Amino acid sequence: MAIKLEQVPRSDDSTGREQPSLLRRRGLGLAVAAVAVVGAVIGVSLALTGGDPEKPSEVSGVVARPDQSPPRELIAAGQVAVSAYYTSKLVQQPGGDAVKAREWNLYNSATKRYEKTDWAWVDVAPGMKTAAVLEGDLPADRIGLMSLSTGKVERWIDVGKGVGGVKFSPDGERLVATAYSDHPDGLFRDAPVRVQDGSKKGDVKEVPGPKQSRTGFYVIDVDSGRAKFHERPAKKDSLAVMAGTGRQDFSWSRDGELLWEQRLDKPGRNYYDVDGRLKSLPQQKTDLVFPPAVTSPDGKLMTGGFAGGEDGQIVSAVLDARTGKRSAVVPGQQLLAWADDTHLIAWRCDPSQCKPGESEFRNQLVLVGLEGDKVTPLSGFRKAQEDYVGRWTPVFTER
Repeated sequence: MAIKLEQVPRSDDSTGREQPSLLRRRGLGLAVAAVAVVGAVIGVSLALTGGDPEKPSEVSGVVARPDQSPPRELIAAGQVAVSAYYTSKLVQQPGGDAVKAREWNLYNSATKRYEKTDWAWVDVAPGMKTAAVLEGDLPADRIGLMSLSTGKVERWIDVGKGVGGVKFSPDGERLVATAYSDHPDGLFRDAPVRVQDGSKKGDVKEVPGPKQSRTGFYVIDVDSGRAKFHERPAKKDSLAVMAGTGRQDFSWSRDGELLWEQRLDKPGRNYYDVDGRLKSLPQQKTDLVFPPAVTSPDGKLMTGGFAGGEDGQIVSAVLDARTGKRSAVVPGQQLLAWADDTHLIAWRCDPSQCKPGESEFRNQLVLVGLEGDKVTPLSGFRKAQEDYVGRWTPVFTER
């Protein structure tokens, strides 16, 4: 059954990222320790400071698919929609190497359904009319600009250095394409890492590992196709290897004026201007949040991390964007995107079944608000497994 309200005009921000589990965040020391979860639906008491009482309590344009996981038809709320989703699987390569490849499903505005694609990378521009795509084995030597209504690439932009990831600026007028000398999601025999051998207690074994092969980035004008490259090699440190990936893509700041990368040596971000110059900006408290914080449309609030405690609540924090202090808590394990200034989309497991290390991974997309404890399911549940081939990750785009 689909819940449909009216559509809303497009807005000007987009976000999409991988969703670490509660256990991953605990294992990295970036969230609270495992908690005992009560076996009942939890009512969350919210305390929002500086709220606007005149703002509507209902979000517009909700399209929910609570019986679909992964979704077959559009999921949306307020200013954002799920423009695409991907699954990952390990693909063995000749010589003992492997690639953790992403398989993409992209929303087709003509059929109004998500359709499987063969692209190696996808990012959708605000307005959901155009997608930037990469083909074949990464890194790729050209970027396609594809129409979401026809599914056809209307133009190719050639790049001299292979790129492994590409993202639209908030206004959709530019791209940042991160360049690599090796596959950013590859695992290589000549870059082994030592891991615990699950079959033998206390023993370790060597397995293929990632390479930190980033060389720099392109800033590309979408209209003209003009691309300018800036060297910015990856730092090859032990913590980068511990991250388990060679992918170190650049992302846009909310205003599109700066680029940033997530630091791997310590919590925080490095900021650059579009010419590749490091900006000596003061550390922002919200930079320390993992996963990276997402700012509300009005710029006043930011998503925070998991905030459950000994009382067993499945909640996450909302932070004041200026001070970094907690402004509210809302239902959910992880906050993903803002539907409007007072509503968010989150992953949430069923509180009656949400046991750490077990059914915490059985979660669904939900719509939650700052002003109450109402939870609206937007998708069906993912399986109660941390890793499986069909585990899908949504990408959100302003529509």
